[in-house]
Amino acid sequence: MSTPTRTPRKKLTKHAGPRHDHLKRHGPVKVHTQIDYVTVNAEDVIVYVDSQGKPVSTTTVHRNQPPPTSPPAPPPSPSPAPNPLPQPQPQPQPQPQPQPQPQPQPAPAPAPAPAPAPGPDKPSTGGPVSSGPGFKSGVSYTPYNADNSCKSRQQVATDFTKISGYDVVRLYGTDCDQVSNALAATKGSNVKFFLGIFDIAQVQKEAETISNAVKGDWSRVNAVSVGNEMVNKGTDPGTVIGAIGQARGALKGHGYNGPIVMVDTMVAMTNHPEICKASDFCAINCHAFFDGKTPAEKSGEFIKGWVDKIGKATGKTVVVTETGWPTRGDTNGVAVPSQQNHQAAMKSIQGAFSNNVIFYSAYNDMWKKNGQGTFNAEQYWGIMGNAPSA
Repeated sequence: MSTPTRTPRKKLTKHAGPRHDHLKRHGPVKVHTQIDYVTVNAEDVIVYVDSQGKPVSTTTVHRNQPPPTSPPAPPPSPSPAPNPLPQPQPQPQPQPQPQPQPQPQPAPAPAPAPAPAPGPDKPSTGGPVSSGPGFKSGVSYTPYNADNSCKSRQQVATDFTKISGYDVVRLYGTDCDQVSNALAATKGSNVKFFLGIFDIAQVQKEAETISNAVKGDWSRVNAVSVGNEMVNKGTDPGTVIGAIGQARGALKGHGYNGPIVMVDTMVAMTNHPEICKASDFCAINCHAFFDGKTPAEKSGEFIKGWVDKIGKATGKTVVVTETGWPTRGDTNGVAVPSQQNHQAAMKSIQGAFSNNVIFYSAYNDMWKKNGQGTFNAEQYWGIMGNAPSA
């Protein structure tokens, strides 16, 4: 409830001439009251009213006799509509018909309240809400051939014939027409996309590319990320946060009102929670394999520990945007790449999480370069091995 505002009392200004101020009285004051009764003969006027109590005509009656000497009857108690008893019929002259009073029509029924404007997480198209966190399963996909060339629309369509059973597919950027190709490949399905603006120096351009691809139908978009592991690679957190704000403005201008986040490693997000707080939810890449102290069958427990820690520190929902286990590569402590351990890790993660996890990745990324820094396993994280379009 709001508190009334007290208006300050104005200071009186002195004027020359008469004063009307209420001055303080000095001494007692005597009051004399004199009442004069006057009797006057007046004409009677009868007022005719309609059923609503509104006057419609009047009649004047001349009185010749003096009024009775007995005290007048007390006035009738007020009633909603003073109807004469019985209500007189119009005399000789036809009583003017009351103008068709604008029948107390119910005040123009207020036009149905307009539907509420879309909120921070409702696309303006009126389609399903971009859901953000809450999806049951997800997987990542990249549209590149082994020689780093772009896959054609037909190749992307071929790859998606085997990507099934996932609610969300994560794309990292907008090059190679990947957004429009992936949308076309999944047309008619319930798959949503976790899209990405990869180059934070090209936010406006990539936002426009995404907008052109969705053609105003944002119902297929689960969320949009800005950059991938930028702080982990050395970018200043303030620069990334600025890019998130820029992306939010650019995408809103194209009609998107769903979640926008910055994705980084669990360590970078822990050290810089401000990135998470600037996002609509926390998005982390978390791989137990790189820990070196966690075996495949403990992957779920390892990842959940980080999710709980970051969620508690930021007060936000945490979505794991990358996790998995390589099938080939070099051993990292107790973490051993193999098909068997890949399956053990997947089972462990699925046992620890019922939602909000995107597995990395649908197919082996043969376009990447292996190196000692990634234990020569960079190419071999594919859940379904090599892509059918390879």
